[in-house]
Amino acid sequence: MITQKMKYALKALMVLAEEKSGDRRPLRIEDIAQRSGTPKRFLEHILLDIRNAGYIASTRGRSGGYLLIKEPAQVPLSELLRMIDGPIAPLPCLSRRSYQKCEDCTDEETCRIRKVFAGIFWSYLVLIDSLTLADLVGVPAAAEQILAAPIRLPEAAEEHEGPGSAAGV
Repeated sequence: MITQKMKYALKALMVLAEEKSGDRRPLRIEDIAQRSGTPKRFLEHILLDIRNAGYIASTRGRSGGYLLIKEPAQVPLSELLRMIDGPIAPLPCLSRRSYQKCEDCTDEETCRIRKVFAGIFWSYLVLIDSLTLADLVGVPAAAEQILAAPIRLPEAAEEHEGPGSAAGV
């Protein structure tokens, strides 16, 4: 699960990406906060981290503000996740960049918990490593369709649900 801080970062970057494709002018932090629905007091620290990572630039003065300096397709979501939220692995022994042996594990090679979560995490990594800021900016209609689609239970699960169950409500 991503943190609220990460959601604020993504919303701010989407505003900057949309501005980059339009007027290409720096945006004041107040404008970014208003357009993204993000509290200014949180945004200042978030934008500083993103600037230090080299994705945005800031300029001072009357016409100053923040500007996306990379193309949205060159801003990987996995890097932003790690930068803002820290390691994304479900277990410390699966982390590529922050590996730590689990305290209660005697043998990683035979650990069944590690094996199951490694498969899940690998699938997640393949997907998340393929996403960029361009995916968030470029297809809002597709994302809205996915989010609006009803969640359907597999037929086998529906057969086991009885009256009064969560699925039958």
